[in-house]
Amino acid sequence: MDEHGNKVIHIRPPIVVRDLATRMGQRPHHLLAKLMELNVFATPNEAIREDVAQTLCERLGFKLEIERRGHAPAPRKPREADSATEVAAKPTPVHLVPRPPVVTFMGHVDHGKTSLLDAIRKTDVAAHESGGITQHIGASVVTTPDGRTITFLDTPGHEAFTKMRARGAQVTDIVVLVVAADDGVMPQTIEALNHAKAAGVTIMVAINKCDLSAANPDRVRKQLQEHGLTPEEWGGETIMCEVSAHTKKGIDHLLEMILLQADILELKADPKAPPAGYVIEAQLEPGRGPTATVLLKQGTLKVGQAVLCGPHGGKIRALINDKGQNVKEAGPAQPVKIVGLWGVPDAGAELTVVASEKEAREISEQRLAELRRGTPTAGPRFSLEDLLRSAETGEVKTLHLILKADVQGSLEAIHDALTKLSSDKVKLEVIHAAVGSITENDVLLASAARAVIIGFRVKLESGVSEVAKREGVEIRLYSIIYELLEQVEESLKGMLGPEVKETVLGQAEVRQVFELSKGPKVAGCYVTSGRLVRNGRVRVLRRRAVQYEGKIVSLRHFQDDVREVKAGMECGLRLDNFDAFQPGDILECFMVEKAPPKT
Repeated sequence: MDEHGNKVIHIRPPIVVRDLATRMGQRPHHLLAKLMELNVFATPNEAIREDVAQTLCERLGFKLEIERRGHAPAPRKPREADSATEVAAKPTPVHLVPRPPVVTFMGHVDHGKTSLLDAIRKTDVAAHESGGITQHIGASVVTTPDGRTITFLDTPGHEAFTKMRARGAQVTDIVVLVVAADDGVMPQTIEALNHAKAAGVTIMVAINKCDLSAANPDRVRKQLQEHGLTPEEWGGETIMCEVSAHTKKGIDHLLEMILLQADILELKADPKAPPAGYVIEAQLEPGRGPTATVLLKQGTLKVGQAVLCGPHGGKIRALINDKGQNVKEAGPAQPVKIVGLWGVPDAGAELTVVASEKEAREISEQRLAELRRGTPTAGPRFSLEDLLRSAETGEVKTLHLILKADVQGSLEAIHDALTKLSSDKVKLEVIHAAVGSITENDVLLASAARAVIIGFRVKLESGVSEVAKREGVEIRLYSIIYELLEQVEESLKGMLGPEVKETVLGQAEVRQVFELSKGPKVAGCYVTSGRLVRNGRVRVLRRRAVQYEGKIVSLRHFQDDVREVKAGMECGLRLDNFDAFQPGDILECFMVEKAPPKT
């Protein structure tokens, strides 16, 4: 009961009419009649808005208290919290063990990504041992002759790669950029490279189709060097392997180099930690219902566990590996298909394990209700204004841009001009520049890389505005170059924040300390140089060591309140939160001014 004698009802959203009636000891149809009086027409199994439920309860003499997860009135066990919104427990170094690397192939269309992956699968020792049965689940596990494993993601390209990353799913360790030796670097190759760079993952290069007569691997190396990838054999850091998916030439060497990179990265995970990972792809399968291919970053997933994949939950009825075999459990970096979900999640959705199926259903219903209400669930909002605010706290010192222009000449001119705006204090980085309209893929890259899209004399493709609004990406369009450069330069200056300049106004020596009946002690001072001003700041020096720094509360010359006291005059002053004066202390008065920054 509350102070007014009303019975208190605790309930978690979504608020279903039938559940509310049970809590109130009423029949559902009685509540439906009351709802009709409020011009709300619902069914017993339908959820109603929280404000409507509050009004309904007040009319019937009840007080409704909405329980929020993590903010319930009574303390609950940690397992009862929304496990999917909690950060997974940090693995203890004792349980960390090496895990397989996760590799994604990216590159231009028809440069042989799928053919190369198929050729690698056919060299898989385990595949031959199991009869060569391979079922497509969005990922493949390849076992090398020395017994080590590599996980390959069968993503359709950099669009899916970036879309997952925009949702926070950073699952790839190594990106292998596939370039055809006869075609060389193409526009989509550059786009894929920029997406991989923005993700901050290790990049390797597979120069494919080296068996063709028109193959020119050195030309490919030179082109890639122009885009920031210098081959190891030319003194750089990028491993480039010459391969042929058709003749299988160089496949073993490519796998060896991938494992070498994995050793350098020291990839480890904790199989004993709470299971957590991401959805690679999901679909609705006949006879199985909703299924999702997941990749764990830590922990061990087992049949029978209750899970959450984004807003959808379920209980694992079966785990299927990439060979189509049923398995009882899966560890870190081991892709498996989950059977038993209640809905189809999005690629990149976070996977977590909860205590029970009941808890999974409660959290799932709450999240789905939030989605129906239109609660924003997109990635972080990011604009130039947000960037300036974050720069004030020292979080950001790099402005990421995606640049699209109408012609190549304008693109190069704007790119060069923007690059010159960078300084040693703040950095401007164009993570992707291309000719053509602004596409949905540009927005996804901007969302993942926290970038702003700059368009010069270009249009937006259909639907891009809606995607940008959902992902929280700012798009700025210009038709005059100097306006574009001026605004970007202003943004860079704003990131630096104003330059703080300190001007010393004068000094005074404490001659005597007075204790009055009211208030803190007063310092009797003699101004030795310059002047003391009431709106200035003061630094108390004792044997050249700073004892205090703050503002003047009171400044007097004899009995008069004054605004300033000049050299050769005596005064009494009080400081804010400091009265431990000693005769001989030096008071240094100064002003702090903010000046526009210089890039």
